[in-house]
Amino acid sequence: MSNAMKMNMYDIIYKKREGNPLSEEEIHFFINGYTEGSIPDYQAAALLMAIYFQKMTPEETYFLTDAMKNSGDIVDLSSIEGVKVDKHSTGGVGDKTTLIVGPLAAACGIPIAKMSGRGLGFTGGTVDKMESIPGFRTTLTEQEFLDQVKRIGISVIGQTGQIAPADKKLYALRDVTATVDNMSLITSSIMSKKLAAGSDAIVLDVKCGKGAFMEDLESAEELAKAMVNIGNAAGKKTIALITDMNQPLGKAVGNSLEVIESIETLRGQGPEDITELSLELAGYMIYCGRKAHTPEEGRNLAEKALTGGSALKKMREFIAGQGGNPHVVEDFSLFPQPSYSQTVISEEAGFVASLDARRIGMASQHAGAGREKKEDDIDLSAGVLLSKKVGDEVMPGTPLATVYGNDPDRVKKSAEEALFAFRISKEKPEKGPLIKKVIQ
Repeated sequence: MSNAMKMNMYDIIYKKREGNPLSEEEIHFFINGYTEGSIPDYQAAALLMAIYFQKMTPEETYFLTDAMKNSGDIVDLSSIEGVKVDKHSTGGVGDKTTLIVGPLAAACGIPIAKMSGRGLGFTGGTVDKMESIPGFRTTLTEQEFLDQVKRIGISVIGQTGQIAPADKKLYALRDVTATVDNMSLITSSIMSKKLAAGSDAIVLDVKCGKGAFMEDLESAEELAKAMVNIGNAAGKKTIALITDMNQPLGKAVGNSLEVIESIETLRGQGPEDITELSLELAGYMIYCGRKAHTPEEGRNLAEKALTGGSALKKMREFIAGQGGNPHVVEDFSLFPQPSYSQTVISEEAGFVASLDARRIGMASQHAGAGREKKEDDIDLSAGVLLSKKVGDEVMPGTPLATVYGNDPDRVKKSAEEALFAFRISKEKPEKGPLIKKVIQ
């Protein structure tokens, strides 16, 4: 009798409920059965709840990630020469780093073959942002995708085929059974997709703060360590940077606004924080891709690509390669334009003491830049452009932010929401570090 025949879900649920670790075979049995539909939702939900309360060992987490990775297609990038490096962010407000670090690393000889998702929540995902570039194709055939990376050094597309279908199915169930925030389940969800995407090394940007999934440093660190361990155990060099998300990253929040800011950053004219983080991430990617002996050397190469203009040139090639209009790099009027805007001004004098990233994210979403449900359309021109950030001095009447969109009522409400995100104090606040920790 085979193992699968001997196994049944009742015993697996019971075993986990009692706090015992599950074997590799049991976890694979569950994932395969649930993905193909032979295990019903109620049993899967019961196991998720048992995992939620009893937690999983690092070994179980690895088995779970591996089973989820193997539940669908695994992208084969072996025809592309060199060390392929992927970057993943756990998501935050104004986080457009993929659009900056991709061209930076590619300009330094790192092949970037990246699959990104759409957004749910504050703003669109990387795929939505790229669709604000006229003509840009986010769907390519596998061959077109590989050919572009070989030719230009970078391609970013929406997820194709069946990448980790177990994750998609499990996540939908976790969402409605209050089992989302468990470390092992979060880790396996992110890493199964990253490992299936086929790159040789992974740089993770784990956000920490009010506008992030992990609000405190302790849980961000726990997640970072878990993901790095899984990546390394799977034979992929993995490094995680824990970075601040108490205020939005950069000044632009919204799809076309963020692409414009990415281009400005590659021109050397971007906000200080997004420039700093992008150079740091690109430095680690260049190091993981073995084009530099240390992350510091990687960062120096990224800086040269930025100041010398080769990263901007790479951005142009990347856009043109995927059918987009490369002239957007010089002419921002080619992007979707909003019909309405409203500027929020300070009512008092002092300094911006805090800037609630989540609130700005919500204001951007309500203006039309994000989705509340998967089916929602996104207004690619909508969003919030910040004029002031933490530590900046303001006077009564100083512009704090401008909200853009195509629905005047939504713009007005979003502007009211954006105002509440700013807290002004008499004292100039101490700014915390942008990069809190590196885990490798």
